[in-house]
Amino acid sequence: MSQHVHVRLTKGLGVSEQGELIEESYCRCGAHWTRLFTVEQGESEQ
Repeated sequence: MSQHVHVRLTKGLGVSEQGELIEESYCRCGAHWTRLFTVEQGESEQ
């Protein structure tokens, strides 16, 4: 019996209303993930 390894393929990137970066990914087996990245409030980059 073989063992399955998830291969995360990027489905898309977006920005929430709160300014968080949202990364959606999936595996061909049907599994999917959503990751949120929050930017610390402070001085913006120039």
